[in-house]
Amino acid sequence: MTSTLNRRRFLAAASAGASALAFGGRALAQEKTINALSHLVHQNVLTKGAAGDVIAPWREAQKAKISWTTLDSNPLQDRLFREASLNATEFNVGYVIDNRMTADVAKLFEPLDAMQKADPIEAFDDLAPGLVKAMTVKDKLVGIPVRHATQALFYNEALLKEAGIAAPPKTLEELVEQAKKLTFTSAAGTPVTGMVLASDLAVFPVMFARAFGGDFITLDFKLMPDREAMQKGLAVLADLLASKALPRSYATTRNDDMVTWMQQGRAAFCVLPFARYAQLNNADQSQFAGKIKAVAFPGSATVSGGAGMSAVVESWAMAIPANAKDKELAWSFIKAVSSKAVTLGMARNGNGPVRISTYADAGFAASQPLAAIESEVLAKARPAFPAFPEAVRAQSVFLEEVQLAVLGRKTPAEAVKAIAERVQPLLPA
Repeated sequence: MTSTLNRRRFLAAASAGASALAFGGRALAQEKTINALSHLVHQNVLTKGAAGDVIAPWREAQKAKISWTTLDSNPLQDRLFREASLNATEFNVGYVIDNRMTADVAKLFEPLDAMQKADPIEAFDDLAPGLVKAMTVKDKLVGIPVRHATQALFYNEALLKEAGIAAPPKTLEELVEQAKKLTFTSAAGTPVTGMVLASDLAVFPVMFARAFGGDFITLDFKLMPDREAMQKGLAVLADLLASKALPRSYATTRNDDMVTWMQQGRAAFCVLPFARYAQLNNADQSQFAGKIKAVAFPGSATVSGGAGMSAVVESWAMAIPANAKDKELAWSFIKAVSSKAVTLGMARNGNGPVRISTYADAGFAASQPLAAIESEVLAKARPAFPAFPEAVRAQSVFLEEVQLAVLGRKTPAEAVKAIAERVQPLLPA
């Protein structure tokens, strides 16, 4: 009897379970889901922080859920490009770094111009122009900017005051003069270097070249359009090292080293993204909390017309794989994330806002001491170089020659000549 009852109960339970699965399957099939492939920071700035879950209104209005798959930057890009290369992918939206969106990669993603025309993003012209241009490949818009890191000149106000300097530099020449003056031993007995820079990123030599009106590679792939400007930039870096206003360890200095040197008062100046302000002034980590401030990186006084330079910016954008399902829902998500309200909310949650108007918001500006300065810099910022297949090799060659010039093993003119000869073959035809 027990065996018979157990068997009957089992069959009844199995039948009920099958029915539940059938109904549940139909319910799940009707529920909208966005599958997003991103870095964890993108999920966090949308869902947690001072502004809370700022994408919740969209989820509720669409009766949709967001399924996040998060990876570190390089694995994320590799996974996204693999998914977009398949016959079909479950991911509706992927987050792309600006310097990875080459012409070949852009073919893997849906052109967004038609969607933007039919169902436009709110105040599209408010998005920083340089970020939009970085996601426009062969006149096709393939990504919508969502986050940026724009470079600033940070300085230790306490050290400047100790050296008798009343204000941060307004020109590159003043920066060099102050950096040399600030290469001293502070009253606390700390050996101070005027400026600390990492040697493994193109950001820094590009910033110095742009200060003289030059560049490394323009967005239309012109290599060093003003070679003299690049030579002048390298000459300034070499002079700073020779004057000991750059650390002797320059050749092995990395990005995080700069943060440590500034927090410990071992350097007076450095170049880092505006977003590093909070970290540099973290009372638990920094010996100079509240004393490390930032300005726009200054151009040279020799540049005619007093034209402001373009700082280097790195940005992320949202893109729709060409092989994705439900592109309409994906565009709805992108529109919501790009709206003024959500951009402001993400900014309050720690994101680098891509809208110029966000910086003018009184509440946001009050909580971000650098908001006004960053807004001005972002409006003119552009990437260190455009995306192209050999970009990694080109940067490596560039940095190798820059280092030889800064260390005095080549003249700036010799280094620039070598850069031209070695990088030109790597550029797109």
